[in-house]
Formats: sequence, structure tokens, C-alpha cells
Amino acid sequence: MMQSPSKIICVGRNYADHAKELGNAVPDSPVLFLKPPSSLRTLQDGIVWNTDLGECHFECELCLQIAKPLSQVTDKDEALSAIGAVTLGLDLTLRDVQNTLKNKGQPWERAKAFDGSCVLAEWVDYDPVIDLDHLTFRFAQNGVVKQQGNTQDMIFDIATLLVDINQVFRLEVGDVIMTGTPAGVGALYVKDQLEMTLNYGDVHQWTTFCR
Repeated sequence: MMQSPSKIICVGRNYADHAKELGNAVPDSPVLFLKPPSSLRTLQDGIVWNTDLGECHFECELCLQIAKPLSQVTDKDEALSAIGAVTLGLDLTLRDVQNTLKNKGQPWERAKAFDGSCVLAEWVDYDPVIDLDHLTFRFAQNGVVKQQGNTQDMIFDIATLLVDINQVFRLEVGDVIMTGTPAGVGALYVKDQLEMTLNYGDVHQWTTFCR
């Protein structure tokens, strides 16, 4: 069973094609924001959002679970050793709300950190033999593939992210890192059937639905 995280750290704009599809500049350092533990949901819970607030977009991402505390570590191998498990997750975004906030120069929390905005699949034990920089994954909506990701396309690789993040936030056991989403994000609709597939040693596949 997953230990409850003290925080969920998200990486924005970590795939150049996704930054460009939203009209954002490609960053020269990791863009970080937080989700609270109250945002966490399992696939079994399904996906729910307030439709009165406009479109809710899916963003499928490789996610990491931290297995030992990490703070002020600069060695990449030591940082990687803090990973306990991996999975796929959905960083749900109220896109209309986010655009309004961005236009006003305000923080994104209303669009990114609402209850149920972090949906995680079951964790898969971390295997250090598997190269995290060459993982592929995909997201399908009602049987149609919408996102295909390869971690080799990340602007900042996993080790670089861990080193950067733990300089800012002390990582505690159970904390979650969402590493960024590739291009292809789009709106969710009630009764959508969703499927996420991760090639990590074996092929891991998970499904959920929009309520």
C-alpha cells in the first residue's frame, strides 16, 4: 500500500512539444508546483470535476514515489537511489480556470491542486537496472491514443529533476513526483473510458473512467 505523501511535486513544461502546444516558452530550469495530499485519488475512485468550471484536461505522466528522505543531495546516483516505485498518473487541469489565472498573473492552485486532481495508478517497484531515461508510455481516451511519451524526450531527465527538486523541497518517504507530460493533452468528458500503458520491464496497463 502506498504511504500517504506529505506533498506531490509536479514538473511543468518538461516536454518541449507540450510547452509549444500550449504556447509556453521552453524553460531553462525545471518549472515546479505542488499538489496537496488531498488532491490524490486512485483509479478505482474514477475521475470527477466541477463541470461548471469549464474544461478539465488530462495530462498523463510518469510518476515517482520516494522511498527514503532526500535533502541537499547533488550526486545523481544517490538521488536516483531514493526512488522506491514508479507508475503513471494524471495531472488533471481545469484549463479554462488556469488560463484565466495566468492572464491575471495569479497562482495556478485552483486549476491544478483541487480535490481529485492527482490520479495515480498502482505502484510498480523500482528496478535500478531499468533505464528511466528510455521509458515509453501512452494514454488513450475511449480507445483512441491521445498521448505517447518517451522519457528520452524530457527537457530535464529524472536524475536532474531529483537533484534540482531536493535542493528546494526536502523529499520525505511517500512523496510523489510527477515528471511532466508530453504533447496531446485534451478535454475529458463524463463517461469517458481511459487507459494508461507503461513499458517498464513488463507492460503495465491501467484503466479508469470519468464519472
